[in-house]
Amino acid sequence: QVQLVESGGGLVQAGDSLRLSCVDSGRTFSDYAMGWFRQAPGKEREFVAAISSHGGQTYYADSVKGRFTISRDNAKNTVYLRMNDLNPEDTAVYYCAQGRAVSDFRSWGRGTQVTVSS
Repeated sequence: QVQLVESGGGLVQAGDSLRLSCVDSGRTFSDYAMGWFRQAPGKEREFVAAISSHGGQTYYADSVKGRFTISRDNAKNTVYLRMNDLNPEDTAVYYCAQGRAVSDFRSWGRGTQVTVSS
């Protein structure tokens, strides 16, 4: 059974950086694409970034392109989201996701809260 556990969220000020981590304890990590999504209060969950199974392709939402970087370490079963130049609009619960393809995420973590104060 897949278990994805996110960490690294917190309360920061505008302009600060954070790095989120997501550890997969349940499967052959390198077989799966990984992604990050977020959900702000009162809004639907939205795509943030994704990375192919071996890290060769990455994808970003326009709103985070140039500020966020997704990466993975298959030896550690971990995917990361480096977030720079955070702004209050980035405040959300961030979820890690896993799937056979970047267009087909089926397993989700419980999320980690990121709050950016102005």
